[in-house]
Order: sequence, then C-alpha cells, then structure tokens
Amino acid sequence: MKAPPSRRSFSEAIAMKIPKLPCLLLIALCITLFISYTRWSPRSHVNAESDVLKFKNEEGSVKQIDSPKIYYGIIFDAGSTGTRVHIYKFSHRSSAAPILDHETFKAIKPGLSAYADEPEKCAAGIKELLNLAMAEIPGKLWSSTPLILKATAGLRLLPGEKAQRLLDMVTSIFKSSPFLTGKDSVSIMNGTDEGIFAWITVNFLTGSLTNSEAKLAGMLDLGGGSTQITFYPYDKKTFPNAPPGFITTFQLFNRTYHLYSHSYLGLGLMSARLDIMGGEEGTPLQPGEELVTPCVTPGYVTTFQHAGITYKVKGEENGGSVYDSCYRRVAEKLKEKVNNVKEVDNLYFYAFSYYFDRAEDAHRIDPKTGGYIKVKDFEMAAKSECTNIKKTAGSSPFLCMDLTYITRLLQDLGFPTEKRLKLVKKINDVETSWALGAMFYYMN
Repeated sequence: MKAPPSRRSFSEAIAMKIPKLPCLLLIALCITLFISYTRWSPRSHVNAESDVLKFKNEEGSVKQIDSPKIYYGIIFDAGSTGTRVHIYKFSHRSSAAPILDHETFKAIKPGLSAYADEPEKCAAGIKELLNLAMAEIPGKLWSSTPLILKATAGLRLLPGEKAQRLLDMVTSIFKSSPFLTGKDSVSIMNGTDEGIFAWITVNFLTGSLTNSEAKLAGMLDLGGGSTQITFYPYDKKTFPNAPPGFITTFQLFNRTYHLYSHSYLGLGLMSARLDIMGGEEGTPLQPGEELVTPCVTPGYVTTFQHAGITYKVKGEENGGSVYDSCYRRVAEKLKEKVNNVKEVDNLYFYAFSYYFDRAEDAHRIDPKTGGYIKVKDFEMAAKSECTNIKKTAGSSPFLCMDLTYITRLLQDLGFPTEKRLKLVKKINDVETSWALGAMFYYMN
C-alpha cells in the first residue's frame, strides 16, 4: 500500500518549479532594488498616512516632525458697498490646526447689488479679482484651490429674481476659471453664518481657538446692509433668555461651540441711513421728491446713493439741537428691533467694519492700528459732529447721523456707556472679516 503524498509547503512547491540559481538571483535583485528605493526615494522617510518626517541630526539621533502641506483658498466677499477678495495661503501639519501663512486682499466698488438691473456689468470687476488670484497662486495648484463667493446683505435685500441673475453671472465666470468650484461655490450667505464666521476669524487670529484655556472674545460687525453680534456665553442665564434662533452650535478643530449669534438685516449703516431719512429699500423717489431728515445740516441739500439708487436728501430746519432731534429719530427707528443682552458688559469685544471707519472719521482711533474706544466716546463724537454740522456739511454730510446711530445701536444691544471695545481692521496683518472663518469652516 502506497503512502499518501506529503503536503508540500508553498515555498517548496515554488522551489521545485524554479531552478535554485535563478531564484537566488531574483531574490538578490529584489533586495537590491528595495535598498536603493529606501535610500534614494524623496519620500523614503515619510509615513504616507501621518506625513511624519524622520531624520538624523548632527548627533546621530533620530528626530521626527510633521510635514507641512501648502495650499490656498479664495473667498469673494460680495458686500452691499463693494466686492472684496481674500486669497489665503495655508500650511497644515497633521497634528495641528491650519497655519495661515499669508493673505492677499483687494477691494473694488460698487457692490454687486449696484448691477441688479445690468448683471453683465459686474463681470469686469469679478475677472479683475480672479486675475489677481491667478497671479498669486502657483499654476500647478489652481485646480485644487477652492473658489467661493458669498454675498451678504446687499443681495439679501434685493428681489429674488434680480439677486439670482447676479449669482448666475458670477457662477458662469467662476466655471470658466481654472480654480476648483462646486455647486455651492456662489451663494447668498445666511446672516447668522456671517456673524459666526467673523467670530471664528477674530478668535483664530488672536490664538483663542487653538488655546483651550484662553477666554473667547465677542465680535461686533457693522456692514452696509446688516449688523452682527456673536459671542460665547459664559453666563448660563444667557441661553434661556435668548430669543429663538439666537443660539447656534457647531464644531471646529475638534471642539464644539455654543454661540449667541444674530444678524439684523436692514440695520447695517447704509440701510439704517435710508430708514432714518424716511426712504424705503429698493424704492426710488418720484421726480421732485426728496427725503427730509433732522440728522443733516438744516437746509442743506445733498444726495445719497444706496443699492444703485440715488436719493435726494435735505436737512430739516427745526431750530433746536441737531443731536437731540437726530437721536430721537434714531431711537424711534431702532425701537424694539434688537435684543438687549446683559452679559455683553462682562465680555471682551472686537468691533470692525463701519464701527472702525466712523471712529476713524471722528479722529477717535489711529487709522492704521485702531485702538480702544468706549461707547460714550461714540456719543461724544456724535454730539460734537452734530453741533459743528455746518462745518462738515460738504465733506461728511452723514457723519452726525452715523455716529448717533452707532451710539444708540450699541446701547440697545446692551453695552453701557463705559464699555470699552477694541476696534481693528486687521489682526496680525490679516483682515478682520468673516472670510477667513468661512474658509476654515468649509475646510473643516
């Protein structure tokens, strides 16, 4: 009886089919190729999953660092008074939040809403800003660089069809560019998102988002068509007392945030001006008609352009204090329109956009570095400007009104007269707008 055949190993079976000498030569060749690759490959010391670089220092010991990746992002801020492009250059390490290496910024006027009746005329400005991005970003990275346009209050205030035609025009231009676009690359941004993104920008640039022990700053933004307030509530009483929709939750850089945030549409400085003077958004005056306001030099006639419409304006002659009359009109227009929050008095706030611009116009801060300002400083500036209104009628006819409006707005939001705000245009040489926060949010 024959013994059953023994079960051969895989290596024995291969050895029977391949002569020993060629097999040895083949193995030697594989080993040689592997050694050559690991010695000379440019990524021989990189772990592809973690992007960790390993190298020997002068003492011969091995050290490892994260390998930074360089990438770009482009955000178009289509505001009510102008369109601004932010071109961001980032480096990223696998174990940390992105690092902002550089920002290129440029703004053009007017805003997209000025082309509501002739959307094709906005193309030249959009292409000008795109050409800047192409000059700043290496060509090999164009196809992987996200291109985003978010429109704010200027388009939110337009009739839906007019706004959509503008968005369609920009979408067409973006699709013909070499950058990365998607179905949501061009859109009108929710007002609350605008506030949240600006809050992210401020707290990232100050280092608070990457330092769990740092206290988070609040943010005030005064645009042309809307105004935003956003802060992290430390007082638990703020949550139940907030109106519906004012508390929002999101995650960023592996942390969860519960924020008080709201955008007041129509309470931006330019929209408020129009309302204070008795005009209506998107409604031109009839021939011979004019807006009369106590917030402009009595008897003085000027014009105001907003959202592509020109309004004739005349100062009301009432014989009394211009500031008092203007303040009463502003208070009437703001009555019960904003929510008053007690906690804001205990928090540190940054304020920018028209808060900065009007404080600069009133010579209350340095035009480059900004500075601290109290609410009562806006009030004092408003009283001074309204008292001397005849002297500035030609150069700054609306400054009295703007400063009075800012004074009352801050008071209604809950800021006492002694409250100090930090006014800035830039932090660490980066524009303090919602754009950087939006880029981080979308990257996240």
